Amino acid sequence: MEEVVQAVPLLTPAAGTPPVIDTEAALSSAIAELRKGNGPFAVDAERASGFRYSARAYLIQIKRNEGGLHLIDPIPFGLANPLMASLNELLNTDEVILHASTQDLPCLREIGINPIKLFDTELAGRIAGLPRVGLGPLLESLMGVTLAKEHSAADWSTRPLPQEWLTYAALDVELLVELREVMHSILLQASKLEWAEEEFAAILKAPPPPPRIDPWRRTSGMHKIKRRDHLAIIRDLWIARDAIASAQDIAGGKLLNDSAIIELALAAPVTKKEFEKALRPLGLRARWLENLATWLDAISRAVALPESQWPPLRTAADTLPPIKLWRDRFPEKFAPLSHARAGVDMIATANNIPVENLISPEIIRRVCWQPPAASTQEYDEASVRAAMVALGARAWQIELVAPTVAAALLQREAVIVEEPEGEPTSEV
Repeated sequence: MEEVVQAVPLLTPAAGTPPVIDTEAALSSAIAELRKGNGPFAVDAERASGFRYSARAYLIQIKRNEGGLHLIDPIPFGLANPLMASLNELLNTDEVILHASTQDLPCLREIGINPIKLFDTELAGRIAGLPRVGLGPLLESLMGVTLAKEHSAADWSTRPLPQEWLTYAALDVELLVELREVMHSILLQASKLEWAEEEFAAILKAPPPPPRIDPWRRTSGMHKIKRRDHLAIIRDLWIARDAIASAQDIAGGKLLNDSAIIELALAAPVTKKEFEKALRPLGLRARWLENLATWLDAISRAVALPESQWPPLRTAADTLPPIKLWRDRFPEKFAPLSHARAGVDMIATANNIPVENLISPEIIRRVCWQPPAASTQEYDEASVRAAMVALGARAWQIELVAPTVAAALLQREAVIVEEPEGEPTSEV
């Protein structure tokens, strides 16, 4: 019987938890120490999601072999500090290691840290086909240590930061360099290192996402709304909340959460008494009443709008019909899609990689919805490859899936797949 090795809790950094760097003298000293080190830089950032409107970084953790571990408070340095530019120049002399880099890159770039060479340990785990890719599970399964995560949802804008929070943050980079080495070896042995490197490069080159159209439509609970006049209330409440949240740098949900907005839209209260009655089932919170006049004004404006100014139930954005409608309403599109999905699933299984990392489901749907001109009449892999390039697929992804998708576009009868009762349908 194989002996089970118990993971060891990682409680403190080997060299102890360093003090927070919040002066130019301390930051200059940290940069000098990091410069004396060697190899890649382990980097992490802590934000105050759920507490602040902004997504700015409130703590930056950096560690390098022989270069020390450093905890930097970026707030005193502003957004265009020459020392941050110097730190960025140093980081760009080697690889920057991040875990789930797409979460941290925007706030790092905001303060002037813009890596040019990346290794993402979370994405590496996905491409390697590992079952659990959070930082804690990776360290536990690959390095035999466990991390406590009790401060992951803390308000990192708190000042001063508690010592136990600082230790937690320091531990996020304590073994990140070593984890990178293990992940690199796994990818290399699986012949997936080039795939991962393409993905890392694509992350760095990706432009910022465009502004959302009608962001208020992402209010949680919108499925309850069936009338356009109710949508008008949601829109005006959301816009009023967003203005206050932005001005005060506080998360909108702290002022008035989405559930409350939905209930107010359904009840359309115009007095304080009606407002309180509408929200009582949710457990009326005193914080919601702090801007009562603003909420009631927004509701009153929306209620007074003529029908011609009510927002439509659906937008004309560049979106495809829901997959569940394709089989019955668009069978000529669904048939090739069903074959493409089945083929991509098989390729993902054969390569031990999550299907969503093999290729974006949206790319497959768009190619099947609007295939290249000749590809529905004859096998046309070249056109399918070109279409995938235009949609943002990487070379390694195209190499693996383009032949299967090109063949699927010729199909006229859908693949019949019996979905297990009660389980969601795959979106690939």
